[in-house]
Formats: sequence, C-alpha cells, structure tokens
Amino acid sequence: MPISEFPDPKYLINVRELGERLGAVTLIDLRPAEDFSLGHIEGSKHLDIYGVSLNDSSDAPLNAFLSMFQALFGSRGVSQDKPVVIYDHETGERAARAVWLLAVLNHPDVRILDGGTQAWTTSGNRLVRLKEAAPPVDPTKARPMPPAYEGMRNLDLLATRLDVHRAIDEDETLIVDVRRESEYRGTEKRARRVGTIPGAVHIFWRDHLDTRGALRPADEIRDLYVSKGITPDKTIVPFCQGGYRSANTFLALKSLGYPSVRNYVGSWGEWGNRDDSKIIIPDPGSSGPR
Repeated sequence: MPISEFPDPKYLINVRELGERLGAVTLIDLRPAEDFSLGHIEGSKHLDIYGVSLNDSSDAPLNAFLSMFQALFGSRGVSQDKPVVIYDHETGERAARAVWLLAVLNHPDVRILDGGTQAWTTSGNRLVRLKEAAPPVDPTKARPMPPAYEGMRNLDLLATRLDVHRAIDEDETLIVDVRRESEYRGTEKRARRVGTIPGAVHIFWRDHLDTRGALRPADEIRDLYVSKGITPDKTIVPFCQGGYRSANTFLALKSLGYPSVRNYVGSWGEWGNRDDSKIIIPDPGSSGPR
C-alpha cells in the first residue's frame, strides 16, 4: 500500500521516493556497525544509538539527554535546512526512535524509510560495502567536531514520568504498552519491578508491521488501534523498555493522523526501576481497558 494513503505521511518515505531524492537528503543508517560495513545505501552516514536510553526523565537529565543527541546528529551533518532520511533493516525500532528524537528536536523534514534495507534490495537497488576503515587521525591535525544540530524542542511529542503519573487518572489520555506479552504480564523481568502501568492497553508494536517489516495498510493499522479503544480524540502515550519500540508506535499513529501522541522517553527502564511508580500485574486474558 502506498504511504501516500496514510492521512499524514510526513514521517514516512518509500523506496521509490528515496531513489528519486538520493543526494538531496542526509541519509543515516541506524543499524549495527557490522551491518553498515557489509552493505549500506550509498551516501549514508552511520549512527548506532542503540542502548542509549534515559532512566530519569526529570528536567536536568532530560535536557542533557537531548543535548547529547543534538551533538550526535550534528556530527552526522544533520541541519535544519536539509531533509533527513533514517533507515534500519526494516521499519524498525532503531530508526523509528531516531526519527522521533529529531522530531522532538523540531527538525522540519525527517522520515523513516518504510521497509528499510530489505525493501531497498527487494526493489532491485544495491547496497555498497565499506571498503576500508579510515586511517587513524593525528590529534594535532584532527578537524574540529561539526557543530551540534540546532533546533527548538517540541516536548509535546514526548512524555516524562510525571506526565505518565498524571495520565493514569486522566480520561482524555490513554497509555499503550507496546512491549511483548511476557513483559506486559510481568513474566519477563527487564527492570527491578515487573508488570505494567495501571490502565495501560497492550498492543504489541510489531502488530502494525507486515511480514516484511514494513507498515501494514493504513486502514488495517487504524482498525487494530480503534478496536482496542485507541482513538484520535485522545492523547496517546506509548511506552516500551527504552522508548525505541514505542517510537515506532508513535510514527504509526502520527501517520494515521492522530494529533496528540507522546512517546514516554524513560519507559519501563525508568518506571520499573522506581519504588514510587504505580504498577499492576494484569489479570490473565486481559489486554487492558477497552
């Protein structure tokens, strides 16, 4: 299904459109370094930010966290005046989180390649290998670091721990747990405490992807979320373990035209490691409120 059939595809780009725009966009590969070296889309710059998460979303740590990403994106040549396309193996969690972060940093045109490198090669395009590593640089002759990416911050696209605490009791806000069933039910432990946030609806993040790792048709994704009570008249707050998988849900819902979606930046890595977090163990067979 063409991404143009999504009501608001501002965060999406397909293989055909990227092929037409190569050279006119800043292209960033979010896959592991070994995958990048074995084959990447020509002209890409590599950036692996997997594992860089935030376990305290209060003001000072959040500011430092976002400032760090301004420096990282700037080091890859990201600027306000050039579109950015970010890709992964598929429409994956790594690329989704980077797109969401740049949206939070108010980049005017940042997109994820739907289907990633799998869609790129399936369409007959090639990947180029990294022929050799760059030689060591004499520190006395090293070029200065590129300037940090500069942009205002759109904090309406993220939720902090305090936002989530308030959302538990707000009728106009819905929390979505996008983790695996085992994480949601507390049988898989990835933090000091297990379970989920009270009132959270469970919708696994991969349920809006097809077997090739690309987005399913817009009407199918809409039906999936609406069937669980996730409707565009509410503010939607998705979360996972570190804000990666939930960033993918953020992009899916924003592409459907949902006006207010706020990815919980700390996610369970913050919530599940605090003593003052409200946590429940869901009843067997329950996927949360409807």
